Amino acid sequence: MPESTPHQTALSFDFGLKQIGTAVGQTLTASARPLGVLKARDGIPNWDDIQALIKDWRPALLLVGLPLNMDGTESEFCARTRKFARRLHGRFGLPVKMVDERLSTREAKDRGGYRESFRDDPVDNLAAQVILESWLHEPGGVVEP
Repeated sequence: MPESTPHQTALSFDFGLKQIGTAVGQTLTASARPLGVLKARDGIPNWDDIQALIKDWRPALLLVGLPLNMDGTESEFCARTRKFARRLHGRFGLPVKMVDERLSTREAKDRGGYRESFRDDPVDNLAAQVILESWLHEPGGVVEP
């Protein structure tokens, strides 16, 4: 759990062009749970859906998974992910942190068990949970802008 952080609620996002996974967690118990998957069109979600999540959960912080390459360099998709994070901050005025999300989808697939179709039964919300848990338990995974 992040040191010297007051107990707070956080929402996390696993950004994608067609869908965005979401999860909620809090520092009191250092736990997180998946919420759902938001549909997106070319990476643009229905912002009202995100506003509803923020209204319901009242997070102090938003986390966005940054898809770094395995060697720690930025992937081509990082620029789009950072843009999404800037839009979250701009629209809602909440602090946004980027979290190294390497292998989060693989872990989410392992947690979800075998699935025939990830399109019909996505794991993006589980990946968002993994991202949030990594921030709770390994604060060194925060990537500076």
